[in-house]
Amino acid sequence: MSQEDYKGVWVFVEQTGGEPATVSWELLSVGADIAGKLDTELCTMVIGDNVEQLCQESFAYGASKAYLMDAPVFHDYRTEPYYKAVSYLIDKYKPEVVLIGATSLGRDLAGAVATELNTGLTEGCTELAIDDNKLLLQTRPAYSGNIMATIVTERTRPQMATVRPRAMEVPEKDATKEGEIVRESMTISEDDIGVKVLEIINNKSESGAVDITAADIVVCAGRGIQSSDNFHLIQELADELGGVVAATRAAVEEGLAPMESWVGQSGVTVRPKLFIACGVSGAIQHLAGMRDSDMIIAINYDKQAPIFEVATFGIEGDVLQVVPAITSYVKELRAQ
Repeated sequence: MSQEDYKGVWVFVEQTGGEPATVSWELLSVGADIAGKLDTELCTMVIGDNVEQLCQESFAYGASKAYLMDAPVFHDYRTEPYYKAVSYLIDKYKPEVVLIGATSLGRDLAGAVATELNTGLTEGCTELAIDDNKLLLQTRPAYSGNIMATIVTERTRPQMATVRPRAMEVPEKDATKEGEIVRESMTISEDDIGVKVLEIINNKSESGAVDITAADIVVCAGRGIQSSDNFHLIQELADELGGVVAATRAAVEEGLAPMESWVGQSGVTVRPKLFIACGVSGAIQHLAGMRDSDMIIAINYDKQAPIFEVATFGIEGDVLQVVPAITSYVKELRAQ
C-alpha cells in the first residue's frame, strides 16, 4: 500500500470514567494546524464505556469526525483491549498522523499500537510541525535533555507521536460545532484478556501534592537556592501568592527540591499566568518546559543567565535576599 493512501490526522481521546484528559483537547489544537497543512480532516478516536458524549465534545474543540468504540470491555483502561481497538481502527481507515497524549496511559497505549502496526513512534514530543515534503517533524529532548532532536517517520505509516501535557494550548471551545460519528465494534471478550481490574485507587500522595501543570502561579527553584534548607523561601513566596512550587532538574538532582516539582524537558511542562524563576540559569531543557508562560519573572545574580532572554521582567540579585523581600512585600499588600 502506498503512503498516499493514508489520509487524516487522528487524535486519541484519553478518558478515565468518562472524564477526558485535557491533553486530548490540546492535541486537537496542534492537530488542526497539521491537518490544515496536509489538506486533510481532523478526527478523534473515542474508546470507552458509555462515552459517546466525548465525540460531541471533540467536535466542539475542532474535530470533524469521531470514530467511536463503545462497549463494557473498554470500561477501564487495559493495554490489550485498547491497543487492539486502536490498531483495528488505524488499520481499517489508514490515518496519516496519529497523536496521543504522553501520559502514563498514552505512552503504554502508543508503544503497543506502534509495535502492532510496525510503524514509527516518537515519544514525549514538545513541538510538532509539517515540512515541505509533508512529513511530520516531531521534536523532543535527547541526550538527557541537553539538545532538541527533530525526528521524522519516512518509510512507514501512520506517523505516530505522543505529546507532553501542557506543551500545546487548548483550542477555543465552540459547542455549536457538529461532526460525524462513525460507530465501530470488534469482537473481544473478557475471557480473551489476561488482565482484570479489581479496584481503582486514586493515586494522590499523602503529602497532598498538587498538580503543578494546572497552576496559574508557579514559583520555581533553581540551583541558585544553594541548599535544601533554603527551599522554604520558595514555598513561602508561593504560599503568599496562592501558587505552587517547582524546581529545575539541577535543583532536584542535587537534592535541593523534591522530584515531583521538576519542570523541564524530562519533567513536566507548565503554562501558568505567572512563572517566577528563582536562581534558575535557564538551561535549554528547562526553558522548553516553561517558556510559554504568560509572564516570567527571573531572579538571578548572573546578568548573562539565559533565563533573562525569555523573561518578561528580570531582577539581577541574590535570590536568597530578593525572594524574602518579595514575600514580605506581598504580605504587606495582602494586609492592607
